[in-house]
Amino acid sequence: MTDWLAPVLWEGTYNRQVLENYYKRLNITVGLVVRATGKFAEQYLKQFIQSANKHFMTGYNVIFYILMDDFSKLPPIQLGPLRTFKLFIVSEEKMWEDFNVIGMKKLNRYIKEHIQHEVDFLFSMTVNQIFKSDFGVEALGESVALLHAWWYFSNAKNVPYERRPKSAAFIPFGKGDFYYHSAILGGTPHEVLTFAVEYRKAVTNDTQNGLSSTYECHLNKYFLINKPTKLLSPEYNWDLNFRTPPQIKHVKIAWQSKRI
Repeated sequence: MTDWLAPVLWEGTYNRQVLENYYKRLNITVGLVVRATGKFAEQYLKQFIQSANKHFMTGYNVIFYILMDDFSKLPPIQLGPLRTFKLFIVSEEKMWEDFNVIGMKKLNRYIKEHIQHEVDFLFSMTVNQIFKSDFGVEALGESVALLHAWWYFSNAKNVPYERRPKSAAFIPFGKGDFYYHSAILGGTPHEVLTFAVEYRKAVTNDTQNGLSSTYECHLNKYFLINKPTKLLSPEYNWDLNFRTPPQIKHVKIAWQSKRI
């Protein structure tokens, strides 16, 4: 539990059956957005979708929203019951814009025009991940953040927050709750949309000041101000190339280190 009373999810800290009984009555639909452009689509998308189909919100209505720049690179997709997918185009409108800026601009639009009318909860994930076990309704919440596995077990004084005061992502030394990983962002469609809007504002502010900060730094600043209501432990994103610490009992998602 955090200082602001948000639960931190570790295996064994929740009663799945109680949660299943509650959410089954609601007949919810959960959306999962993944961006797969360029070589990332060829290298990671098939494994991501196949593993998500098996482990993500099993037994519930799920819509996979796949954002691509080239639909011809879409691998064959076979989904189980209650699962569908939709394709959205994400193209580089301005070559100077960062990929995350372009992606969030598109996500902003698609949430407003489509997604908010179709799902009750929404997750946005990077494509270089493989689901290893059930990612279920325990992860649902109004605003869901992922603890960064590397920095959770490292010296908190060295976390790579944005330290330049003129940046919209600035977090001074001695401040900050946790260091959050940009691999997973979730919550209600409204909350995910709110982050997308605030992120674009922050990037615009930095650009006007001649600065450029990372997407993850902006994410951490956002969650410092707008506390998440649920935190996913490093079990929900662990790099299997590293020794697994005893705190991690059950790896939900394996992180794929980018090799491109």
